[in-house]
Amino acid sequence: MRRLASLVLGALLASSPSARAQSLIIDVTQHGGYSTDEVAALAVQARALAETSSHMRFNVETAWASRSETTSDAFGAAYPYGNRVQLIEAYGERMFLPGAALFGIRVGRYRTPFGISSGSDHGYGGFLRAPLIRYDGYYALSNNFLEHGVDVIVGRPRLSFEVSAGAPADVGTAVRRHGLDLVMRGQAAFGSTTLGASYIATDPYQPETYAHGRAVFAGLDGRWMHAGIQVRGEWLAGRPFDGTTTTGGYLDVAFHRPGMGPVTAMLRAERLDYETEPPHAMHAIRYSAAGRIRLLNQVSAQVALVHNVGYGYSTRATALDLGLTYSVRPH
Repeated sequence: MRRLASLVLGALLASSPSARAQSLIIDVTQHGGYSTDEVAALAVQARALAETSSHMRFNVETAWASRSETTSDAFGAAYPYGNRVQLIEAYGERMFLPGAALFGIRVGRYRTPFGISSGSDHGYGGFLRAPLIRYDGYYALSNNFLEHGVDVIVGRPRLSFEVSAGAPADVGTAVRRHGLDLVMRGQAAFGSTTLGASYIATDPYQPETYAHGRAVFAGLDGRWMHAGIQVRGEWLAGRPFDGTTTTGGYLDVAFHRPGMGPVTAMLRAERLDYETEPPHAMHAIRYSAAGRIRLLNQVSAQVALVHNVGYGYSTRATALDLGLTYSVRPH
């Protein structure tokens, strides 16, 4: 599959009249934070975005992150904490608009395109923890799932269908076994509303000693935006491996209204149910209230109050997460 991805990427480059970058954007983001879960964390992300004169786009993202405690999910929204530099994404993509149609292809290493999956959706808001259905170890998905493969999108700008075929390239603690992954997603936009449906068939990240068969999930997601208010959410159902089921989702609301100045307020409610033989079943509910405050042009602060009900990778039922982010874009 990696060889196929390389061949397709080479074909895309060969079809470009010029591979010379017409535009190049580099940004570096530094994060630091502390949680009353007794967790301190540091992270640095570097990203380069380039576009050639023939509209071929390239994205490369690397990250280093470390934290003092590995059993909490604090600060797990977007980075794996391996205390080493890791390649996150590295892909090339090309979008074509023949008439009213849409055709796009992405090749390389990219985030698994299931539901609301981009790094910016989860890593740059006020929430400092990933949703329960997207954190390593919760018997669902992970924001650290990555693909080595080919992703194709067809349709129209407001109605499209996407298929990704590849092999796992995961980072973090939830690393799937090597095999073929298939991800499909359909998306439709109606005014201020975007709705999506996703499906994934892949291999489990749990040990083969007890996790047999394939991991299969289907999901629905939606987003509505109007006048400084965004409502979004995801719901999934399926099995992490044979003989088990996982269902769960989240709904969050973000407010940035006139008069709030540099503050964006956010609320989230979520739950996850992992059904298997007792005592290994897991039932978790979480409520979060968060805020993102822009202190300077390049500096922002995040604060989140998190309350857990039932199982959770948290040392306290209620925890306060504090973060500080500094971003710079060299010219």
